[in-house]
Amino acid sequence: MTRNFRRMLAAAILALSVLPAQAAGLRIGIQEDPDALDPAVGGFFVGRIVFAALCDKLIDIDSDLNFVPQLATAWSWSADARALTLTLRPGVVFHDGEPLDAAAVKANLDRYRLAPESRRKAETKPITSVDVVDAATVRLVLAEPHAPLLAVLADRAGMMMSPKALATLGDKIGSAPVCAGPFRFVRRVAQDHIELARFDRYWNAAAVSPDSITYRVVPDAAIRLVNLRAGALDMIERVAASDMKAIQADAGLRLVATPGLAYQALVVNTANGPRAQSPLGRDPRVREALEAAIDREAINRVVFDGAFVPNNQAEAPGTKYFNAARPAPARDLARAQALLKAAGLSRVAFTLTIINNPTDSQLAQVIQAMVAEAGFDMRIEALEASAQVAATARGDFDAAILPWSGRVDPDGNIAIWVQCDGFINFGKYCDPAMDAALVRARATGDLAARQALYRGIAELYLRDRPLLFLYHAKWLWATSARVEGFRPVADGLIRPQGIRLRD
Repeated sequence: MTRNFRRMLAAAILALSVLPAQAAGLRIGIQEDPDALDPAVGGFFVGRIVFAALCDKLIDIDSDLNFVPQLATAWSWSADARALTLTLRPGVVFHDGEPLDAAAVKANLDRYRLAPESRRKAETKPITSVDVVDAATVRLVLAEPHAPLLAVLADRAGMMMSPKALATLGDKIGSAPVCAGPFRFVRRVAQDHIELARFDRYWNAAAVSPDSITYRVVPDAAIRLVNLRAGALDMIERVAASDMKAIQADAGLRLVATPGLAYQALVVNTANGPRAQSPLGRDPRVREALEAAIDREAINRVVFDGAFVPNNQAEAPGTKYFNAARPAPARDLARAQALLKAAGLSRVAFTLTIINNPTDSQLAQVIQAMVAEAGFDMRIEALEASAQVAATARGDFDAAILPWSGRVDPDGNIAIWVQCDGFINFGKYCDPAMDAALVRARATGDLAARQALYRGIAELYLRDRPLLFLYHAKWLWATSARVEGFRPVADGLIRPQGIRLRD
């Protein structure tokens, strides 16, 4: 088969994958199908992209990662930092016309704290009560000072849903979410698309231009790009780094890039069921050997064209909570082999579970080749995103490549993985010293004290290695030339406010 014929065949296959064109509204290609469209339950990053248009939060962040008003216009701490008072924006209504008032905020926060289905319990655990001061004022009472609280309210636990809809649908609210964002839910076709329509009674309607948003599920980055070029999509997220130059050279496209809070981690099952009873799960020396066999710099060059940031910590190098005394180690094959020998092993077999997309597949193949030289026989298991999350949650994995989209507060970047009850602590790593250190770090708002504490927390997870951080990502989007006004933020979300479609 000649090279030209292979190119023609590949082009023909991609052409068959072009979506039908639609004239109206903003069409966004997303990498996965979100899980439940319920902020209390959802755990997928791509769900947060949809929520950015569907469900406003009490607080948002801006391009400089400052907290800014959204549904709350102001907030203040009590003198002892054990209560946070929020002033709500007047005149806001949910998509069903119900008012967003203090009672509605209380109903939502109490659900996040207490509902059996809620995955936000760990984040909202410091809140002991939510008090309605008056219709426009709500007070959150805390058991102890909790510095990450504003960041929590700028994420899913700050998203407000209609209490009327919640009373009707209960834990099925994700099938027909009713929020207070710029777009309302219309319909969802699983594994295909989600449709939203502009909400005319939105409090900031002047900032919203498109009549609708359709999120199309297109797992392959190359096919997303083909659909963008063909005019079937207006915007795509998570562009492959290898496509950056081609997009920049195309006059009909625009590349948008920004440094991200997101990172990728290799999570090890250390205590979640029978599959944790392996050399990799039981022995930190084996996990140290695995890390020594991995070349993060080579991964960045080969898989990401050098665009990302190799790293071994939850905080990016150079940022204020990064532990500069413990930078990512270089690959050391001799040390990896020596560590396995010290553990009484010559070969270690394990399966690495990944999400079934081309980037993760390439990443896994590179790691597979690297670690084989040290004595690891690594098999790759590729699953659809929701199936991977389900498998890891029930402990049906040895190790897994898992992403995190990143948060502005350091607690939101590490506690989820290593706190005993962390909501994505799928490996069930649990160390009382780690939990105690996290409690101390949350209890102070002093920057210097928090820096020292989170750097100490890094020392703990770098010692035990329940997960290996691989790199921090750069967020990459591409749009057609007709899309204007998109404002990138380091959290990777697509906020529709300000986006316009030029005729």
